[in-house]
Amino acid sequence: MDMDLLIEFLVAFCLVVSGVFGFVGSFGLLKLRDTMQRLHSPTKASTLGVGGVLVASMVYFVAIKGDFTFHELLISLFLFLTAPISANFIAKTYLTRSGRDEELPATASEYGWSIHDDPPQISDQPKE
Repeated sequence: MDMDLLIEFLVAFCLVVSGVFGFVGSFGLLKLRDTMQRLHSPTKASTLGVGGVLVASMVYFVAIKGDFTFHELLISLFLFLTAPISANFIAKTYLTRSGRDEELPATASEYGWSIHDDPPQISDQPKE
């Protein structure tokens, strides 16, 4: 078996797996009803789908073309760093707009949730 053929199978496998993840992410975004449920499909499945395409691109260009570039690595790093942060912001916005204080679980500190309660006042007087 030729090495190029093996690499082409590996690239094709990565593309098929990433296509399945992308399809599942898109399908979940359409079918899930609530905003909090919809957060999981684009931030988890679609991120893995795009990651699979980038891995396939890296394997192809290194093995077939003989060129190594950092573009795919930088895109992957950016994608895997920003997807959870954007999901966190979307969840906080959703809680702020539609969540009520009585629906939130109790916090472990004496202060409540930062999105619903005022921050504690810090006095200039030293504690005795």
